[in-house]
Amino acid sequence: MPRREHALSRRGLLQLTGATALGALAGCAGQLPGTDDSEGEAVPPRSTVTAEPDTSVSLTSSPGTVRPAPETSTTNWLYEGEFPGPELRVQEGDVLSVELTNGLQAGTTIHWHGVPVANPVDGVPNVTQDPVAPGDTFTYTFRAEPAGTYFYHSHVGLQLDRGLLGPLIVEEPDPHVEYDREYVVVVDDYLPEEPELPSDGGMGGGGGMMGDTRPPYEGLLINGRLPEDPPRFEVTEGERVRLRFVNAGSATVFGVRIAGHEMTVTHADGRPVEPVDVDSFVFGSGERYDAVIEATNPGTWAVRADALDGSEPPATAIVEYESASGGSPQRPSSASNRLQYGDLQAVSSLDGVSGEPDRTFDLTLSRGRSRSYTWTIDGQAYPDADPLQIRPDEHVRIRMTNQSPVVHPMHLHGHFFQVGDAIKDTVIVPGHRGQVTIDFHADNPGRWLFHCHNLYHLDAGMARVVEYVE
Repeated sequence: MPRREHALSRRGLLQLTGATALGALAGCAGQLPGTDDSEGEAVPPRSTVTAEPDTSVSLTSSPGTVRPAPETSTTNWLYEGEFPGPELRVQEGDVLSVELTNGLQAGTTIHWHGVPVANPVDGVPNVTQDPVAPGDTFTYTFRAEPAGTYFYHSHVGLQLDRGLLGPLIVEEPDPHVEYDREYVVVVDDYLPEEPELPSDGGMGGGGGMMGDTRPPYEGLLINGRLPEDPPRFEVTEGERVRLRFVNAGSATVFGVRIAGHEMTVTHADGRPVEPVDVDSFVFGSGERYDAVIEATNPGTWAVRADALDGSEPPATAIVEYESASGGSPQRPSSASNRLQYGDLQAVSSLDGVSGEPDRTFDLTLSRGRSRSYTWTIDGQAYPDADPLQIRPDEHVRIRMTNQSPVVHPMHLHGHFFQVGDAIKDTVIVPGHRGQVTIDFHADNPGRWLFHCHNLYHLDAGMARVVEYVE
């Protein structure tokens, strides 16, 4: 629903990330041992919120039928029978309580992607909680901060690719940009069958960018709808319209364009950035961008999200002025001013990451050496992988080199990190020895997952636990 404000190619990915430059941003600081605290004692996590909730929500996960187009339907696993799941929207600083009832025949959880919640409510099975058993309930209570565009999803196995996802919007009291109306734009890939991990390195369906394999997707979605039945975003001439883009796809890197309008990117992964004008952006699984468009070009215009690692027709929505007379939407032109990470300048800095780091990890992302479908970090496949141990209040640096030909959107739970001049929680690491460096402040004790947000790479082992010790 609309809401008014209180009244590629491999070359393209390398350009996006500025891979070489990002890898060098940290300079030449010497490496500190990454696991020298292996005998350390675990630091207990901070307590969960005990205050009365400002907003209480009940979510039931259960099987249901989705119809992303008039002649297309399949059985998915859904929250409250909706696809995507219900939009949760709260004010920054509010206490949100969500009671999950598991109506599935398998254990499940909810992860609050991007929100630095207390460790016990992060929703990672066998790390922060046991999966919620069929028929049982579990209540997640946390303070919704900072403001931003987030989403929630199951973190059990491949359940995200069965439809267990939905947007979470935490509204800021004083936005740093003005807008009159907003829409949430959830971009996703559509799998009309039960997802499964390949056992021999192959995966049915279409191939992908740089030799990757992807599930047999039958289309790409915006807000749960295929291009033949696109959602419509109504606007009025003269308005400033905020679009909150969420890549909730399980295995797709999307390139986004809007016909007839330039976008001003205002937020990256929920965090405000100095506004930057672009005609397109690329984002990997788990990334989010907010952009404002000026409604000064009446007509009917297409919003398109192309799969850079697939051949499906682009996900499509329509921006339609109230004065438009109908007709087919005009398509976007080719991208000429694509957003790059180097364009992003955070409005405020990340505390605790200035100067040289206290601890540095050099990690290699790669495909497993066996014929089985395995993805590794430093040759280890999760869960049979050593934790990355850190101490409270440390400035931690992670330098990643991607030895595989495949893009990896890497996500850190429980923390924001600095990459270049931006603050994010998910970052694309390009293939073919692409390098990215991230810095974060160890200010949220517990055990946190650090992993590739391509769901199939995660399930095949590309993850580590970041563990606080003392």
